[in-house]
Amino acid sequence: MKTDAASRHAAPRHIVITGASAGLGYALALAYAAPGVVLGLLGRDAVRLDACAAQCRARGALTVTACIDVRDALAVQNWLWHFDDAHPVDLLLANAGVAHTLAAPGDWEDLACIETLLRVNFAGALHAVLPLAGRMRLRGAGQIALVSSLAALRGMALSPAYCASKAALSVWAEAMRPLLACEGVRLTLILPGFVQTAMSERFPASKPWLWPADKAAQHIRRKLAAGCAEIAFPWPLAWGMRLLALLPVTLADALLARSYWPGQKRR
Repeated sequence: MKTDAASRHAAPRHIVITGASAGLGYALALAYAAPGVVLGLLGRDAVRLDACAAQCRARGALTVTACIDVRDALAVQNWLWHFDDAHPVDLLLANAGVAHTLAAPGDWEDLACIETLLRVNFAGALHAVLPLAGRMRLRGAGQIALVSSLAALRGMALSPAYCASKAALSVWAEAMRPLLACEGVRLTLILPGFVQTAMSERFPASKPWLWPADKAAQHIRRKLAAGCAEIAFPWPLAWGMRLLALLPVTLADALLARSYWPGQKRR
């Protein structure tokens, strides 16, 4: 059943967040936690997920949690449909993701590593989006936010598979946005730079314009409320990455190479 225009743009009350047991997902859950809000929180670490849910409840939200790996499409679908039956989802934040970086110039990513990143960062996001997108289309309302990365804008030798997985997600989101818009469903692509999380701590090179996770979460919340189609931050790094994509590839490669593996010689 289609909803009216006022309902389509009301503040979200039923929200699902994947990857909520750590990092940006944890911070997003806290950012949205408030009285009258029901949060569906998915993550792989049961202890941290319970801690996140407890903090959200302390802020007045109701929480429903599930310790599920987003690679398990059937388990994700069944849980989402059950949650949506009870709490029709206004906002989905498909945030779950993993990263991998090469520690030295001679390192390499094997097929298993590449497949893992693609299955989590790309397929895992679709496993969350597709079951709810169909229901949102029938209701003629809802918002989907896909957490990609500024790394999607230009491949980097430090993290080839990560860049590829996020680029795939970004292109898919750009293609789907107008299709969903025709049926009253908003889709937003989120392109964060460096956010202060355990994932970024493992990044071996410099992390310019590093944002605290709570700052990033509040920024995302404000931009989603404004209906932005794309959220890229921080702006200096976002513009820099877009500029790199416009430069001749040899020049862009040379500029990026200066930031790789500081202090190590490349063969």
